[in-house]
Amino acid sequence: MKITTKGRYAIHILYDLAVNGAEHPVSVKEIATRQDISVKYTEQIMAILNKAGYVSSTRGFQGGYRLTKPLGEYVIGDVLRLTEGSLAPVECLSTGHVNCPKQGQCATIILWEKVDQAIRDVVDNVTLADLVAWQQP
Repeated sequence: MKITTKGRYAIHILYDLAVNGAEHPVSVKEIATRQDISVKYTEQIMAILNKAGYVSSTRGFQGGYRLTKPLGEYVIGDVLRLTEGSLAPVECLSTGHVNCPKQGQCATIILWEKVDQAIRDVVDNVTLADLVAWQQP
């Protein structure tokens, strides 16, 4: 399993809003510049986050984006699943069923289940509030 730029950047964008969006809405251009992401890609990710209700937008001269809920409610695993889909390390765990000739006698399934559980144990227990706290001096 490899997290793509879409997943990583979504977390960076939410982090940027958490740190810089308390006072006023933040523009896509500001976020893109600070996070070194193209404006176009930032807009695409913002559309996903907006549709999911993670951010809200304000139009106009002083417009931009804001977070819609408290930082502790943004679970990193949820953000990654939104942008990446399944986080399972192998196909049979992501869909629950695969036409596999070794199904029912797979020698490695327990290994993949443990890897999957370890990933979920981390990403489902870290929030945006944790990321912000980890960066405090």
